[in-house]
Amino acid sequence: MTSTAVAPEATTVETVPSFVQGEWWTPSAEASAGVPVRDASTGEILATVNTDGLDLAGVVNYGRTVGQRELGKLTFHQRALKLKELAQYLNGRREEFYTSSFKTGATKIDSMVDIDGGIGVLFTFGSKGRRELPNSQVVVDGPMEVLSRDGSFAGEHIYTRIPGVAAQINAFNFPVWGMLEKFAPAFIAGVPTIVKPATPTGYVAAVVVKAIVESGILPEGSLQLISGSARNLLDHLDYRDILAFTGSASTAKSLKSHANVVQGGVRFTSETDSLNAAILGPDAVPGTPEFDAFIKSVVTEMTVKAGQKCTSIRRTIVPQALVSDVVSAIGARVDERVVVGDPRAEGVTMGALASLEQLADVRAAVQSMLDAGGELAYGTLDSPSVTSLDGTIGVVEGGAFMSPVVLSWADVDSEAVHSLEAFGPVSSVIGYSDLDDAVRLAARGGGSLVASVCTNDPAVARELVTGIAAHHGRVLMLNREDARSSTGHGSPVPHLVHGGPGRAGGGEELGGIRSVMHHMQRTAIQGSPNMLTAVTGVWHTGADRNFTVETEGTHPFRKSLATLRIGDAVRSELRQVTLDDITAFANSTGDTFYAHTNQEAAEANPFFPGIVAHGYLLLSWAAGLFVEPAPGPVLANYGLENLRFITPVAAGDSIRVTLTAKKITPRETDDYGEVAWDAVLTNQNDEIVATYDVLTLVEK
Repeated sequence: MTSTAVAPEATTVETVPSFVQGEWWTPSAEASAGVPVRDASTGEILATVNTDGLDLAGVVNYGRTVGQRELGKLTFHQRALKLKELAQYLNGRREEFYTSSFKTGATKIDSMVDIDGGIGVLFTFGSKGRRELPNSQVVVDGPMEVLSRDGSFAGEHIYTRIPGVAAQINAFNFPVWGMLEKFAPAFIAGVPTIVKPATPTGYVAAVVVKAIVESGILPEGSLQLISGSARNLLDHLDYRDILAFTGSASTAKSLKSHANVVQGGVRFTSETDSLNAAILGPDAVPGTPEFDAFIKSVVTEMTVKAGQKCTSIRRTIVPQALVSDVVSAIGARVDERVVVGDPRAEGVTMGALASLEQLADVRAAVQSMLDAGGELAYGTLDSPSVTSLDGTIGVVEGGAFMSPVVLSWADVDSEAVHSLEAFGPVSSVIGYSDLDDAVRLAARGGGSLVASVCTNDPAVARELVTGIAAHHGRVLMLNREDARSSTGHGSPVPHLVHGGPGRAGGGEELGGIRSVMHHMQRTAIQGSPNMLTAVTGVWHTGADRNFTVETEGTHPFRKSLATLRIGDAVRSELRQVTLDDITAFANSTGDTFYAHTNQEAAEANPFFPGIVAHGYLLLSWAAGLFVEPAPGPVLANYGLENLRFITPVAAGDSIRVTLTAKKITPRETDDYGEVAWDAVLTNQNDEIVATYDVLTLVEK
């Protein structure tokens, strides 16, 4: 993706720019006034945000045309390599991203979670895309289904990319991670992305997009940025497109009710409110490693990003007898570890909320909870004394600072504790009577992104996890064994699903290659094996073979990837198996299983006619039957897949092997690639003895 226009500095110009249709864009001088964006710690106006006059229809069309065209030129592996290259490039520019991130109220640790975490997603998908997807543009899903007696008609499922755009509307708390965790799987799938970040922190996303554009790594049209309102974006989307939303449940409901979602077929996924829980097992009493790990986790989730995380622990569910101990331990750790202030100041460990508006919303939510019966067990709603950038300590009127707050509840079934989310450094401690009660209280959240279960008792872990799993998208089991190595309650990882049922939105992001498939259409295709082979690039049983020794005088193992073709095959002569062969193999390997050594016992087995050859003897012979021994393009045999033994082979029977080039996967960064060969062993009666895939590395 390249542009001749020079992007203005997003944090110093009057208006945060958008990057659309291959160039940087800001409103004309005649446009209406933009929305001011302020430094969360000082209240200083940084820039304005305005999309007055932006052609959203043109933005969508550009993605569907230019973006689709350019991404369509690349295979999954080629896209994955570009993600890796982009991750390496952005990794070298993190410090400038941190400088912008500090202005959102984020500390260095907060910024690492957002920025390094987002870059880490690119690395992960760059790796998984090459390991788990073919070097092509079609994914075969599952085996071929034979639909006719003679095998001339068959069917299977494939995935191909959706033909539209992947639009994303993100929350203010993670302007970088939120953008890149949605972008990476869409890019691997070959679908162009339109990013609409939240206004208060969108300038950080703009700084990162600026770096992405300057890298010149991405194909044109891969990524567009809308800095400001995109209220009618959905008006321009249809069944070809996907909209991924992160934010409030009320906004998600409004978007989900749009005619283009309800009737037009726009694929809509959301991640919304979540009253996540952490459950302390009855065995995890004070003094145990589990109790300490639990308290650390709760305080971390309250204070990282000032509690502005969709995965933060909002409900701390503990044995009734331990409520007081837990509240005291949380307060003690906050007193010991947490310093509130400007994240650019030395020693500060918790920064400001993203804006004064966000601060007002959190205070109002806490007050509503107090009015509903909650008690302030730790902290205050008054403006705290904070450390300013110059080192002074005091109240900063323009800063969106808040003290960590812990609430306790006499009535653990109060509706407020299970329905109101204070999106800041706030958690409620509620007591349970037994494990069934703990499960019941966790489920009162109405569906959540994540829960933690902290126990060293396997029986307790099993009962709690199986009880709450259906109410959550992810469950972390925390104990002394993984307390140090765990990525933590609040950290989604790109390998696993991020999302949750019910109140959490019912969506699903990340999850490795699963999330790539969200941007693709699963289609059933039917036809002859030859036609299925043509569409998928994978040889199917019943499709034509080219026995190259007979037609070209060349063994297929003598072909490099430049000349090898799907369907190239070799068929061996028959080789007879004798009792001496079977006995020698048993003695040399030590595999003296009775079916290979005891005639009477073998005959008594319903599967065998008597003594039979070892399956691995037959595989070894098969290799000798199909191999071309001279040095050549085949560099190594690196495995077998899908091995099945079907018909026993007795002494006196014969076997032959037919080997067919099934799938060819060149490696983009090496001078060789992988070839999967369909191997079929048959006996003298043409009955199938065994089937498997042989995997080889072959020179390009």
